[in-house]
Amino acid sequence: MRIAVFDTHRYDREALEHANAAFGHELCFFEPRLNAQTAELAGGFDVVCPFVNDRLDAAALGVLARAGVRLVALRAAGFNAVDIAEANRLGLRVVRVPAYSPHAVAEHAFALLLTLVRKTHRAYGRVRDGNFSLDGLVGFDLHGKTIGIVGAGRIGQAAIGIARGFGCRTLVYDLGRDTALAERLGFEYASMDEVLAQADVVSLHLPLTPQSRHLIDTHAIARMKPGALIVNTSRGALIDTHAVIAALKSGRLGGVGLDVYELEEGVFFENLSEAPLQDDQLARLLTFPNVLITSHQGFLTREALDNIAHTTLANVRAFERGEALENEVQLS
Repeated sequence: MRIAVFDTHRYDREALEHANAAFGHELCFFEPRLNAQTAELAGGFDVVCPFVNDRLDAAALGVLARAGVRLVALRAAGFNAVDIAEANRLGLRVVRVPAYSPHAVAEHAFALLLTLVRKTHRAYGRVRDGNFSLDGLVGFDLHGKTIGIVGAGRIGQAAIGIARGFGCRTLVYDLGRDTALAERLGFEYASMDEVLAQADVVSLHLPLTPQSRHLIDTHAIARMKPGALIVNTSRGALIDTHAVIAALKSGRLGGVGLDVYELEEGVFFENLSEAPLQDDQLARLLTFPNVLITSHQGFLTREALDNIAHTTLANVRAFERGEALENEVQLS
C-alpha cells in the first residue's frame, strides 16, 4: 500500500525502511506535521502515518477522507490528538502501536530521576568548565525511599521492576487492582491520596484522558510530601504547568523531570536553537536548577524504533488483507 509518513526524522525513515523490507509497502516521507493545512499532501495515498503530536481534528480528517485515504496508522501509542468519533463517521480506520518498548520509557524515567537526585547534569557542566567543587551537589539515596507509580500498564510495570531493583518501597495507583501482579512484582496498591502523601517520588505512567488531564494540579501538589519529586514520561497535560511552576518557586517540590510537556507541539522534536523561545512557561521551567527536561525521547531506543516500525507496517498489512485489526482504536 502507498503510505504517506508525516513528521519524519532520520531515525523514523531508517527504522521504517529497514522494517519495510519484510512488507513491501510504498513509503513516502514528509517532514511537516500532519494537520488540516498539510493533509492535502496525502492525496493519492491509501494510508497516512502520523506521529504523536500531529493533529488529526475534524478538519484534517475531512481533507484526508476526501483525498481517498482509508487508514490512519499511528506510529505511537497515544491517540488523544485524533478525533476518533469523526474518523468513524468518515469511515477512516485508526490503528496504533500500543506497546513498543515499555522498558525504553521506564528506563528513561529513571534516567531523569537519577540525574535529578544526584545532580549529574550540574556536575557534568561544572567539570567541563574545570570546576571540581562538590558544593551544592548533595543528593539522596533511592534505596529505602517510597516511589509512587501512577498507572500500572506495561510501562508502569517496567518502572515498578526498576524501582524494586533500587530497593524502593513501591506504591501503585491504578484504576484496576491485580493482586497476583502486586504479589509477583512486590508492590502495594494505594489510593491516589496515599501515593501523594507518602511518595518521595511520583512517576506518571498513564494515558491522557478527560479524567486524567491535570491530574497533578495545585490541590494534588498540596497533598504531596514537601520536597517530593515528580517525573512525567507519559503525556504533558497530566500536569498543570502553572501549578508546578508555583510549587517550584515556593520550594514545595524538590524537583521535576519531564520528557513531555503539555504545550510541546511545535517545540519538541524541532531545532529552535537559532530563535527565541516563544513559550514563557517552558522558558520559566528551564530556569530552575532542579528541573530536567528532555524532548519526548523516552521512546528513542533502537529496540523501540524497530518495534514501532514493524507494528505500524504490520497494522497496514492487516488492513490491506482485510484481516482483523487488533490494534484498532475505537470509541469506548
